[in-house]
Amino acid sequence: MATPVKVYGPPISTAVSRVLACLLEKDVQFQLITISMSKGEHKKPDFLKIQPFGQVPAFQDESVSLFESRTICRYISEKYHNQGNKGLYGTNPIEKASIDQWLEAEGQSFNPPSSALVFQLAFAPRMKIKQDEGVIKQSEEKLAKVLDVYEKRLGESRYLAGDEFSLADLSHLPNTQYLVNATDRGELFTGRKNVGRWWGEISSRESWKKVVEMQNSPPPRRA
Repeated sequence: MATPVKVYGPPISTAVSRVLACLLEKDVQFQLITISMSKGEHKKPDFLKIQPFGQVPAFQDESVSLFESRTICRYISEKYHNQGNKGLYGTNPIEKASIDQWLEAEGQSFNPPSSALVFQLAFAPRMKIKQDEGVIKQSEEKLAKVLDVYEKRLGESRYLAGDEFSLADLSHLPNTQYLVNATDRGELFTGRKNVGRWWGEISSRESWKKVVEMQNSPPPRRA
């Protein structure tokens, strides 16, 4: 039996949940090793050997160690291309280029304002940190412009990179999940016809439902 890959980090982390969704789409066995950020476990020497920047997730597949969630997802999709969702990272150069294009858009255009909003609106109150209204306003305006581009694109194709669900769509799940379900800014997505339809489809995938279940479950006790 193959040794399960290891994912280090809490499932509530947007970057960790991105990797978990990819593993579930590809039917890859994995072991989730929860890292307590509040206890500083991500800054301990043993963890820094795997993730030198002291961030989550960290990922191990036998002798391979990786960090950065989108890179990990590409690796998983390439190595395990013959199992699970075989089209997750495309099946030819054109499909891969289209997926990479929208992954880049997610990382460069969507992620900065959406991550800022997730922190300010979903996490800051829990952490008893004062919200920055200026950051919220600026981030909301930037995200709205990105979603206007998505609205046009999703009127032309079912998913961002074409007519099949791919890593390009999957990568948007973590931040959007929080914004739609844990803040009062869900209208940014649901108020746009095509974006709302797209969100309804991608968030209903069994892989993502399992990730949400993991986020809502208490962390396993560690020996």
